[in-house]
Amino acid sequence: MKPDRKINGIIERDRKVISTTTREHYPFVASHGSGDFVYDVSGNKFIDFSTFIGVYTLGVNGNEQIRKAVKEQVDKLMHPAFTDFYSELPVTFSEKLLTMFPKGFGKVFLSNSGTEANEDAIKLARMFTKRQYMIAFYNSFHGRTMGSLGLTSSKIVQREHFGPFNSVIHAPYPDPYRMQDTSVCIDHIKKYILAKEASPKEVAAVFIEPIQGEGGYIVPPKEFMQELRELTADHGIMLVSDEVQAGYMKTGKFLAMDNFGVTADIYTMAKALGGGLPIGATIYRHEHGDMPAGSHANTFGGNLVSVAAANASLDYVKKNMASLQRMAKQKGAYIMGRLEEMKEAYEIVGDVRGIGMMIGLELVKSKSTKEPAVAERSKVLEACFRNGLLLLPCGASTIRVIPPITIDQKNLEKGMDVLEAAIKAATK
Repeated sequence: MKPDRKINGIIERDRKVISTTTREHYPFVASHGSGDFVYDVSGNKFIDFSTFIGVYTLGVNGNEQIRKAVKEQVDKLMHPAFTDFYSELPVTFSEKLLTMFPKGFGKVFLSNSGTEANEDAIKLARMFTKRQYMIAFYNSFHGRTMGSLGLTSSKIVQREHFGPFNSVIHAPYPDPYRMQDTSVCIDHIKKYILAKEASPKEVAAVFIEPIQGEGGYIVPPKEFMQELRELTADHGIMLVSDEVQAGYMKTGKFLAMDNFGVTADIYTMAKALGGGLPIGATIYRHEHGDMPAGSHANTFGGNLVSVAAANASLDYVKKNMASLQRMAKQKGAYIMGRLEEMKEAYEIVGDVRGIGMMIGLELVKSKSTKEPAVAERSKVLEACFRNGLLLLPCGASTIRVIPPITIDQKNLEKGMDVLEAAIKAATK
């Protein structure tokens, strides 16, 4: 599947007027889609294993209920200036959203994206604790706006020229594939950060992704997360769970942190939350109170069209929770099973990991050295694209395998066949 004149023309126009942003290894120019499939502007059809960076958890372009809610709301009112005036729909949605959280969570701040949700969490943690330092983790991604960028430590290009970020200290994130002993991660926080760099009395929060996203789909040991929760609680440090990519049913649970038996103090969400439209949310315990009026706000948070989509999506999730959990477990197990077979068959497949349908496939030069196979990953992604499968990279040489939870089993199997053929070809 090669780019034609129309596709090349759009890409050329893009390069002339669009400020440089992330572009993947292949020339996909989106046109339309629904369910498991998306089409480019030349009519080429693709199975979606990207969920468009984790957004379309319930299928490409949302489902029928989401689209219907959006169309109805557009004809009523799109922007309510929710930070200045009142509106019922954002309140209704927030009430429903809070039912998905542990007892005691009673406040929601609505924004437009994951990075904004994390910006709000930074301010909340500082205000609630009256402390200034934050701890985050190497290879983390919490956004690119200035506050959240201080937490982000995924790629140097994301931080270069934008520092200093003096209030954030980074710790190693436990990577069972590349670490012989992941207990060093907690030890580092105890023995170095809290003993030599910042007094525990001055640390406001620890920000963590339950599963690292951009960093390579790294799944930490359960005991690490539990020890981190204990450590933060002992020192009155808030634990912030960044659920922007890992949350909203991808792991088979609404909150990815629930897989570790841990409850955070603040949660942030976005991506799949809006069913395809931009919305972010910061959720915290009612006991912490609220920010003073005017200390934090935005223009488009609580936008009625985005909230209508999020509300319809959440209604669908609540109504079909058992079915979605079952699908995430069964289809995730199928994906993992296929990838484990590839790991046995191909030297290039170093590690497969994930929970539910948030799965990473790490490619290496050889299993003995574990050297990242960067060029080979590009070949795999390009070959999949040419054969009608959309995938995204993460980490140094990992591929995200994140199809919609609702994907038809036949399309899932076909997509895995395309992926295996690409891996086999890259190995040769």
